[in-house]
Amino acid sequence: MDSLLALLAPEGRALLDEVRDTDPARELAVATRLRRTHPAELVSAALGQARLRQRAVAKFGAEDARRMFFTPNGVEQSTRASVAAYRAERFRALGVRSVADLCCGIGGDAIALARAGVRVLAVDRDPVAVAAARANADALGLGELIEVREADVTGVDTEAYDAVFVDPARRGGRAAGAARSASVRGGGRVTGGRIFDPEAYSPPLSWAVRAARTASRAAALKVAPGIPHEAVPEDAEAEWVSDGGDVKEAVLWFGTGTAPGAVRATLLPGPRTLRGTGLPDPRVRTPGRYLYEPDGAVIRAHLVAEVAEQVGGGLLDATIAYVTGDALLPTPYATAYEITDRMPFNVKKLKALLRERGVGTLTVKKRGSAVEPEELRRKVRPQGPNAATVFLTRVAGAPTMLIGHPAGGSAG
Repeated sequence: MDSLLALLAPEGRALLDEVRDTDPARELAVATRLRRTHPAELVSAALGQARLRQRAVAKFGAEDARRMFFTPNGVEQSTRASVAAYRAERFRALGVRSVADLCCGIGGDAIALARAGVRVLAVDRDPVAVAAARANADALGLGELIEVREADVTGVDTEAYDAVFVDPARRGGRAAGAARSASVRGGGRVTGGRIFDPEAYSPPLSWAVRAARTASRAAALKVAPGIPHEAVPEDAEAEWVSDGGDVKEAVLWFGTGTAPGAVRATLLPGPRTLRGTGLPDPRVRTPGRYLYEPDGAVIRAHLVAEVAEQVGGGLLDATIAYVTGDALLPTPYATAYEITDRMPFNVKKLKALLRERGVGTLTVKKRGSAVEPEELRRKVRPQGPNAATVFLTRVAGAPTMLIGHPAGGSAG
């Protein structure tokens, strides 16, 4: 906390400007030089903040990242700016003019909401995150629209706001302790620092759902993309969002006017949204000329059947989300590949085929296979001027290799 406050003072801000573009390889030399004229703790804090800003460019863009203030957890857990902007626009389109942003962290979502013209109460109990959120609102000229408050979110009265947004901490151990959190905690499975039981979120999903249902107009709860569908409340709309092909989050929406239990997958940039229509599982069929790889958000939302219907295709295997078809019917919700070869899993035969085709650039994709892509590349040692994609998968339960390349004119 003290180091962040020191960086907000005039000397700290000037030092931040001086170390902004420091090459990590020269950091020691820069630190040695600056410690002759500045306190060592301040120099370390400035260099650390410069590193965080460099990491934050991927999420916030260079222009904002160079002006904002970050914590390590804030950089890791903040919503990507493009995703936050999309969500803020959904709120605005629902007629929302004010939002209580609970578990606001360093303020990334509050910033997006304010830029959409929405008034925000941003609340977090972590004093360092609160200080960063307040500094970020001021640094980006949004202080008049964002009120930042240090408090336990479970005790905040949100009645005066049109909508509620909750982004609970979903990590265990030290990360959860330092991250955006409230005092309500539960037990749950933790793997690699991530919490998979929604009731082990901080605050738990059940509390967030109750808070959402009290909102006068709308509410959104950010949850892990891997949330079980059976954990989604019946009166919520579930949305999975990907950006540039990477699944970023799932959001439970309340008050959107959609039918209870509605499901959608949204792809950014765009946005392009695929809505669930209640189709049965696609039929399993023999491989056709084309393979369609659905976007991760589509898969998480269980909307592979909708993609299969769009392309007139079926599944290679009942348990694997690869769609196959005989015609090239581009869809924004899947990437299409033209398949040139099919064979049972056999490394020697694949190596011989690649050598015959002069394939030196090999993309390996897998679903339903235990083989690691790097292990396969090491064994086949591709060489040559051509490129190919190999899919390690199952066809009607049998381990299979499908070889092909991106289909011309495919979208996604």
